[in-house]
Amino acid sequence: MTNRSKAPIYFHFDNTAFSLRNRNKLKHFILQILTIEKKKLGGLSYVFSTDRQVLKINRKYLNHDFYTDVITFDLSNTTTAVEGEIYISIDRVKQNAKTYNAPFSEELHRVIFHAVLHLCGYDDKTTGDRAVMKKKENRYLARYFNSFT
Repeated sequence: MTNRSKAPIYFHFDNTAFSLRNRNKLKHFILQILTIEKKKLGGLSYVFSTDRQVLKINRKYLNHDFYTDVITFDLSNTTTAVEGEIYISIDRVKQNAKTYNAPFSEELHRVIFHAVLHLCGYDDKTTGDRAVMKKKENRYLARYFNSFT
């Protein structure tokens, strides 16, 4: 499968009134990220949900008892084709946008791209890894939002 094929990227909305704008443009941009990172798309499923639902997933599958903005499950069975399930707490993204004094849309796209970068092999466990991840997030955010002008 090439990145030019119909994008098997899905957006689901679980227990939230949230709606995602510019979905096709976002799918295309996620494909661009994968191309730049030299990865192929196997399939991505984004689930936008609440703090409560994401906390349940965090407890059940990761043994973490805290709120988080995004959980990424890597379902890839090769090193080049990216496949995963991504759970995003809209509640947490809203809170983080306030905390970091950032527009909601920017914070939302940051976690969307953050998840893709995890699936491309980037980590954020160490200070150095976080710096690399943040730099890539910022680069992709700027590129994405500049494409609207």
